[in-house]
Amino acid sequence: MTDRPVDQNSATDTPTPRRKPKPERTSINGRPLKPSTLMMGHGFDPVLSEGSLKAPIFLTSTFAFPSAADGKRHFEGITGKREGGAEGLVYSRFNGPNQEILEDRLSVWDGAEDALAFSSGMTAICVLMMAYVGQGDVIVHSGPLYAATEGFVAKVLAKFGVTYIDFPAGATREELDDVLKRAKCQAGENGGKVAMIYLESPGNPTNALVDIEAVKEARDANLKWDCPIAIDNTFLGPLWQRPLEHGADIVAYSLTKYVGGHSDLVAGSIAGAKKWMDPVRALRNTMGGIVDPNTAWMLLRSLETVELRMQRAGENAAKVCAFLKSHPKVTGLGYLGDITDARQQDIYDRHCLGAGSTFSVFIKGGEAESFAFLDNLQIAKLAVSLGGTETLASHPASMTHLSVAPERRTALGITDSLVRISIGIEDPDDLIADFEQALEQV
Repeated sequence: MTDRPVDQNSATDTPTPRRKPKPERTSINGRPLKPSTLMMGHGFDPVLSEGSLKAPIFLTSTFAFPSAADGKRHFEGITGKREGGAEGLVYSRFNGPNQEILEDRLSVWDGAEDALAFSSGMTAICVLMMAYVGQGDVIVHSGPLYAATEGFVAKVLAKFGVTYIDFPAGATREELDDVLKRAKCQAGENGGKVAMIYLESPGNPTNALVDIEAVKEARDANLKWDCPIAIDNTFLGPLWQRPLEHGADIVAYSLTKYVGGHSDLVAGSIAGAKKWMDPVRALRNTMGGIVDPNTAWMLLRSLETVELRMQRAGENAAKVCAFLKSHPKVTGLGYLGDITDARQQDIYDRHCLGAGSTFSVFIKGGEAESFAFLDNLQIAKLAVSLGGTETLASHPASMTHLSVAPERRTALGITDSLVRISIGIEDPDDLIADFEQALEQV
């Protein structure tokens, strides 16, 4: 058997090196600077870009070497023929200035060692999972998940011999121990291992919370090998929940939502320790899927105002939910600022820094009444997605989660009376007036 050549284009286990910008000041007189401050310049050196205050958009497919010797030295480092590795930019499928600055700033928000940006949230999730699973392996995941994530695990990874076991979001430590024991047995029967624990908290669209600390304790007690805990933090991150501080190893986002925040781009990311990011970076190098330079530049601009936008949207949501809670045509709210379950409240108190601005409202009746409410909204737009500057409303049972089997939708609480609302930054009294007149038509 002959040795196959190893290079950047074919490597699946060697991450592409990065350029190294000048060191950043992260504290003043011992006081750590906050993410909202670091966002204004972190990872970008104006000297490298003709003194430009903001990072330009680098629209290039490849990067020039100063000399042939430099090119040789770089690839010797990449292939391991020279110790010390390599740094710098080579080809835009691997990395680029805009993407690397974005990844640096995403790391700051979550307190992570490293981050990776992708062309969509689902690209991030799919490449993440593929980097860690193999034939016979088992993924343990919470429920509900975003429907496309559930579908990828149950239908796509299943083609390659990967199975799963799921558990309800509010599972206790004892229930989690039982799930992991069953998962180990299932993996053993298939010749694999428990390869990943994947969480979504809050869950889409119910806002059900997962006890991340209990998951970590159960993982550490039951699994004696490296099994990452990954979590989709789209509904609350990066402002209202910091999962890496509570036991998660990897945090994933649809950057399309709150981070992008203007409903004008599609992107995703993951963040965590470098040891967890390197296998995913290597697979991204081979498969592609990195966010493009223009979208990365737009996200850099959005990150500078993400705290302001999320704070305003959260304040608006609290006012709107206070109105909806007492309305006779509303039978319940899936809002983290109004939790009625003691177990869920305990998780919220330990893990969350705010209630967010995306929630579910249960309309008295069923599909017909929910449709009447949606069709009569004047300010809020009927559209999927969330986390934008504008208020959006949708009907998950007939839209985003229609592909989920009816019996599973029922088990997860995704009923015909559930309407998902994402509150924007409009005037809250105007939003209340809009919801009030739409409910009058129900």
